[in-house]
Amino acid sequence: MEGKLKLAILDMYEGTRNLGMTNIQDIVRRFGTDIDYEIFDVRSAVKVPDLGHDIYIFSGGPGNPLMGDESWLTPFHDLIDDLWHYNLNPDSYRDGPKKFVFFICHSFQMACHHFKIGEIDRRRKKSFGTFPVHKTDDGEMEWLFDNLNEPFWVADFREFQIIQPDFARMDELGIKLLCIEKDRPHLELERAMMAVRFSPEMIGTQFHPEADPVGMRAYFSEPERMAAILEEYGEDKYRNMVTHLHDPDKIARTHATILPLFLHDAIRKVRAGGLVLA
Repeated sequence: MEGKLKLAILDMYEGTRNLGMTNIQDIVRRFGTDIDYEIFDVRSAVKVPDLGHDIYIFSGGPGNPLMGDESWLTPFHDLIDDLWHYNLNPDSYRDGPKKFVFFICHSFQMACHHFKIGEIDRRRKKSFGTFPVHKTDDGEMEWLFDNLNEPFWVADFREFQIIQPDFARMDELGIKLLCIEKDRPHLELERAMMAVRFSPEMIGTQFHPEADPVGMRAYFSEPERMAAILEEYGEDKYRNMVTHLHDPDKIARTHATILPLFLHDAIRKVRAGGLVLA
């Protein structure tokens, strides 16, 4: 395929201030010689792209992933269905490449619910900060994580989560669970699903792979925001997070690896006609 590829960023933040959209765009712009991108404000403006793009990034966002206005919920889930069936049907892409998709946080939860591979659960306390996640056996074989340690560190901000993976359903669809959250043996709580390979073209993470440690340090150093974090989570939590943001083997490594490699690979495969080569 010649010329620039088309990438759709689905903004799920509903107008709330966030670093996610800034970080996603910063990464996408590094591929500016190959990609033109367009942002779709899904929840506030009820804008959902069609199948006219080559690559799709679904952002994180606030709120309960089971709730929303049907005006955008229906086309949102229709798009997931359309992308899934397009890639499954050889007649769909006979004259062009497959479509490549990345789901993040809120969108990841919605995708897992869409495919009925786990249960959405509200956490007892919101996850906030930097944490290690562990690769499953399938995660150890996931090429996108080859350059990451076991465990590797992620930026994780969630009130809801996906638990109770339905492995029978996942086997039926060819879906692989790649990562789970850290073990907490002192608590009788299930470990959340943290990354899933839905298909060779579609992947998602509960955490924020776009999170930029430099931007996060500036964002969480704002006096008002720092005061709110200290009040809710305490000084130890805040200092640990800031320390991790300075460590090149933690969030910086994840930021430099997952989404850039996804985009590099998607561009290569689209230009090759959508053949899955990895």
